[in-house]
Amino acid sequence: MTAVEPRVARAMDVYRQWWLHDARWYQGVAKRFGHEVANEINAEALRFVAEHVGKRMLRQFGGKPAADLDELRARYDACAEYMFPSELRDGGIEVIGEDLLELTMRQNFAVTMVRMAGSLDGYECPCTEIHAGWSAGLGIELTENRATGCLRHGDPACRLLMRVATPDGKD
Repeated sequence: MTAVEPRVARAMDVYRQWWLHDARWYQGVAKRFGHEVANEINAEALRFVAEHVGKRMLRQFGGKPAADLDELRARYDACAEYMFPSELRDGGIEVIGEDLLELTMRQNFAVTMVRMAGSLDGYECPCTEIHAGWSAGLGIELTENRATGCLRHGDPACRLLMRVATPDGKD
């Protein structure tokens, strides 16, 4: 009998394990303290991480404000890719107005993991807190940040609107 070599974990394997951990962690907090507390802590933690990611992307784009809304869209896309690699989601961000961006996700790994962990009932997506964190990190003020559709609620896609106070990042 020959020994089987264990497969070395790739980055995506590690992501999946941490997301599964996160979903189980959420379930444990929800069981002990209720969904309201679990959702609040989850949103706080994700906003913190998102702001960190936004600051990192701002540095990677030279530390200066975005020249226009298309460049800002690219920065939000970079935030999304850095925090949720394409292998974990299906979606993107589009400019749909002079100060308005729409994020669309047809597949969301976080919702999948929460569903697999048995925690979907009572779970509230922290998407707007993630966008608020990215925006804070990028130095952008949002005047509107809301979901118009959510996979968690059975919609065919998550759709989130972000209206920026200053599309070019200037006062």
